[in-house]
Amino acid sequence: MQAMIFAAGLGTRLKPLTDTKPKALVEVGGHPLLWHVISRLKDAGFCRVVINVHHFASQIVDYVHAHDAFGIDIRISDEQGNLLDTGGGIKHAAPLFDAGSPILVHNVDILSNADLAQVYGSIGDSDAALLVSERTTKRYLLFDDDETLCGWTNVESGELKGPVADGGMDMLRLQKLAFSGIHVFSPRLFPLMQAFPEKFGIIDFYLHACGSRGIRAVRSKGLQLLDVGKTDSLAKAEQMLAQLHGTQP
Repeated sequence: MQAMIFAAGLGTRLKPLTDTKPKALVEVGGHPLLWHVISRLKDAGFCRVVINVHHFASQIVDYVHAHDAFGIDIRISDEQGNLLDTGGGIKHAAPLFDAGSPILVHNVDILSNADLAQVYGSIGDSDAALLVSERTTKRYLLFDDDETLCGWTNVESGELKGPVADGGMDMLRLQKLAFSGIHVFSPRLFPLMQAFPEKFGIIDFYLHACGSRGIRAVRSKGLQLLDVGKTDSLAKAEQMLAQLHGTQP
């Protein structure tokens, strides 16, 4: 199994911590965020992991080397010249993957109890599988009765994207689900990315592709998930890790 960790972001919401280090090396529970994600992937059976780097890239490379690549095949996708966003990051890293296997993509600032091996296997014959939940947010992915992606909405502004924006769909029947920052991508989609610019978001790509490709929702029973994107989420992350590891008093 193979995976990609998005670690190239500037981490502006975690300032001032990210003034001297990349977001991936911000510590929670005594270890950097990157350590938590790599450890969970390794424990789930992933043997190849690609990490994209940009902000303080050398620190991430040095950290991986200092830990002997965690005993697995870790490859670096260098974006120091240009930060490519999530879709462009996957496209740029394409040569580093096994073209015959799906890729689990994981944001470095996401902590969860998701069964990553189960999520990986959920792609089946689909072209992508997006881990989602029913949590409250402003922006939702929209899925039909078959849990196939058909759009995106901002419930505050009413904005719609994807096939649903063309009309003809019963909005009341669509499921509004929140994206987790974890998804499985089939290499079959790489040729479709060639028409996209160097920099683009993966959700915009999925919304373009879902009219002709199978992009589906996947759920994880009892999912606990936290986006460690802001300094005020660090204390919540500590509590979550203590709960998951059974160390809370």
